[in-house]
Amino acid sequence: MTTSPDAAMSPGAGTPPVAAQRPAVRRPTELIRDFLTVSEDFEAHVGRELTVNPTDLQAMEHLIMHGPSSPTELSRRLGISTAATTAVVDRLVAVGHAQRTQHPTDRRGVVIVPEPASVQKAMGTIMPMIMGVDGVLDEFDEEQQAVITAYLQRVLEVYRTHIPDAE
Repeated sequence: MTTSPDAAMSPGAGTPPVAAQRPAVRRPTELIRDFLTVSEDFEAHVGRELTVNPTDLQAMEHLIMHGPSSPTELSRRLGISTAATTAVVDRLVAVGHAQRTQHPTDRRGVVIVPEPASVQKAMGTIMPMIMGVDGVLDEFDEEQQAVITAYLQRVLEVYRTHIPDAE
């Protein structure tokens, strides 16, 4: 099957489609790009399961992974203003994913606590995927797992070097 040179052009734009403009990379690098896309799709799926928007999902992730948090700490972790964080917390409380409780050592302060049922629902969605990914390693011997681990560690290092002010 032959294709005319114009068939690879974006309709009406006169320029090659974005895919044609990407630099040629090896298959593992393409797979990492695909992984990142699928990861975003999975995160959107989790958000739909919990009926939250992406910012609220990020807040839930922080509360689940790091435990109860003050609004100020949650604001810092999300990289949003305290006013925006108040709106996020209001939404999470309204849909039953979190509650405000009195700070254990500061009577004037509050902490945001994830609701156990919401944590259970989130983990029920996430853990089968995590265990499936982890199970894939069983298909490789220890030496191959060490190579895979080394490769992924180096990929993370490369990513981190391209993030300004990475923690």
